[in-house]
Amino acid sequence: MINTRIKTNFIFNAIYELSGIIIPLVTLPYLTRTIQAGGLGEFSFAYSVAYYFYIFIRLGLHSYGNRTIAYIKDDEIALSRVFFELYVFQAFMGIVITAIYLGYCFLFAINKELAFISAFIVLSGGIDLTWALYGLEEFRLTSVRDVLTKIGAAVCVFAFVKNSDDVWKYSLIYCSSFFFRQLISLPIVMRKVHFIKPTVSGVLSHIKSNMILFLPTIAVSIYKTMDKIMLGAMSNDKELGYYHASENVIMVPLALITALGTVMLPRISNMLSNEESSKETEDLFSKSIVFDMFISSSICFGIMTVSKEFVQVFFGKGFEKCNKIFLIILPSCIFLAFANVIRTQYLLPRKKDRLFVLSLFSGAIINLILNIILIPKYESIGAAIGTLTAEAMVCIVQAAYVYKTAKIGENLRKSVPYLISGILMYVLFRGYSPAVNNSILALFIKILISGFFYLLMLGVQLRLRKLYSNILGR
Repeated sequence: MINTRIKTNFIFNAIYELSGIIIPLVTLPYLTRTIQAGGLGEFSFAYSVAYYFYIFIRLGLHSYGNRTIAYIKDDEIALSRVFFELYVFQAFMGIVITAIYLGYCFLFAINKELAFISAFIVLSGGIDLTWALYGLEEFRLTSVRDVLTKIGAAVCVFAFVKNSDDVWKYSLIYCSSFFFRQLISLPIVMRKVHFIKPTVSGVLSHIKSNMILFLPTIAVSIYKTMDKIMLGAMSNDKELGYYHASENVIMVPLALITALGTVMLPRISNMLSNEESSKETEDLFSKSIVFDMFISSSICFGIMTVSKEFVQVFFGKGFEKCNKIFLIILPSCIFLAFANVIRTQYLLPRKKDRLFVLSLFSGAIINLILNIILIPKYESIGAAIGTLTAEAMVCIVQAAYVYKTAKIGENLRKSVPYLISGILMYVLFRGYSPAVNNSILALFIKILISGFFYLLMLGVQLRLRKLYSNILGR
């Protein structure tokens, strides 16, 4: 029953995560040809600044709220009491941080129009209850909510964004739809709890743990959001546009990786709270490693293999630099996939928050230093190098912490066939160009041939491994 529920939740959360990637990807080729790289850069800078204020409202709720709700979701009274203790503090932070952001808009924002439009992102922080829905394992609701609102936003983009002067329209559509998604979650969650007046001591009791798990959010934001702010400030809108466009494509494998982690965090937390067998949690950990390695290696090396043709077809002329960015930043998905399983299925469910925080800050510090050194000279390429290095560092540090207890060596050996298949696909087919005149058809043919080769090599390696294990009697 647990495995069936995990699969169902993964499917719905994958839909939720992918809706945030696939639907924008549908509009991205249109945007690169209308508002172009400069417009994408302007939007990305304004959005990134607003998003920083947004995360200061939510603090560590994405992990702490999710985990806390998962531990007590079977106790209706405790669930209602803890929910309102957490939400009162979130709402308070929403009021304070929104006021500070409006001050920024009036006094410091370079593009005041986009800054004020992006206030919708900040306002969303005070009402975003996705953490509660995740803790309750209500992934169906979040997926349906997001898909419908994002489809509506995509339709509006095609209908109203027509040229480079319409950056503000794109920003308004994107930011207001983000706010509306959070707004419609309020009645959904409120139907699952009943009001219990929170006490001051109850609210304060969550602040320390919430703040500890906010530190990872800050660390991650340094190489997920701050890099775009630094790139926009230290370079120009075009370079930020290239980086923003590349990052949207890279988010596809990350969405699937994140979907599994989001599903497994409350599930493992609930299993540990009910003292279920360690053998079952170990099996889930191992299977998750294998799944994430398959997803990350196949998609990331696949995109790298066809990046030249993909950029030409998908982005159009003027975005050739994205090809180089892909080759640098895509391997970071491999490290992120491995670390994501360690984070969501070992460190956080077992409340090893300090180790988790330290690992992320090690990556964040390195990323910040590299950005300061490399962005002025190499622009978007420098930002990509910083991100790759940061993800590698986080993965290495986390794996070293739990090497023996989580059987990292054994799980690394299971990952080898997936990495070898991806590397061979890239090396052998990177320079291959189908002999057809149509660029879209050429891209499609190359994807089919290289993808078939990846699966063939993977199948051969897994078969040989099985035969080897049978010979040894394992």
